[in-house]
Order: sequence, then structure tokens, then C-alpha cells
Amino acid sequence: MAKILVIVDMQHDFIDGSLGNSDAMAILSTAVQKINQRIADGWDIAVTLDTHGPDYLSTQEGQKLPVPHCIKDTTGWELHPMVKKALKGVPYRIFEKPTFGSESLIAYLKEEQPEAVEFIGLCTDICVVSNAIAAKMVLLDAAISVDADCCAGTSPMNHQAALATMASCQISITHEVKA
Repeated sequence: MAKILVIVDMQHDFIDGSLGNSDAMAILSTAVQKINQRIADGWDIAVTLDTHGPDYLSTQEGQKLPVPHCIKDTTGWELHPMVKKALKGVPYRIFEKPTFGSESLIAYLKEEQPEAVEFIGLCTDICVVSNAIAAKMVLLDAAISVDADCCAGTSPMNHQAALATMASCQISITHEVKA
């Protein structure tokens, strides 16, 4: 059975762009280290990309969060170069998503029925929590985990609240990056 690392929205706009913050920058090297570990361990890799069109501000999300971000084919939409470098030459699946959760990612996970799925990325309190809980709903016997050291939220308080929410939904919260 497969093991899958899901890298959530490690894009410029969430790290050093329009919605970036120092917490996202701070976890970047740790997340890359985790990616390298999982590749070396033979895990499959899935990547989500928050993806919006030029009409973003007229969407419901754009009305509630009026900060254009992750507009398809812009620099802000692209994976951060450190993540791209870690993934160079490695086969991985990309799941573009117009909102917090990715229906296509969840359908893929349901079809694959992996024994383990680990989530890392941004933002803990929005897209990581949405996708991890959705995965838990369809993968009843899989080990679902989130490496807290490889995630950042919109604030430290929101990061911790999301981790607590996931833990109460029987998602394992880990701190597994090895030195």
C-alpha cells in the first residue's frame, strides 16, 4: 500500500507574496527537509495549488478575503523555488483547487486507499485542516497525520487551534523532521 505526502499550497503568495507571513517563511526549510525525507523513503507526492482566476475579487471568497492571490499563471501562483527544487525529477500529482479543499485530491486519495497520508503546508487553519479532515472522512483505516513543524497558519493562535481541531478528529499531529 502506498504512503502519500500531500504538500498543501506551498506557493509564493502564501510564503513571500500577497498573503505571506514570517511563520510561513520560517517553516520553509523544514518543509523542504520533510519533502526530501519522504521522497527518499519512497512516498508518493501530491501537491495542491490554490488557483484563482482574474475575476477573484468578484467571487464569494474574494468578497470575504479581498486580497488577490494565487492567480493562475502568475508568480504568486507558482510553487516556491525551494519546493520546486526538492521536487525536481520526482514524479508527483498536482491538484489545482479554487477553494480551501480539493475534491480531486480527495477523490484521488479515496481511489488509491493509501495506508498513510501526511499533510504539510499552508495555511494550517484553512487549507491544511480542510483537506486533512476531508481525507479522514474517506480513508477510515489510513493513518492521517499533519507535521506541525512543516505547517504555518494565518497566525500562531490559528495554527494551534487548527492543530487542536485536527487532533480531536483523530488526525495525528507530529513533529517528525529528523536532523
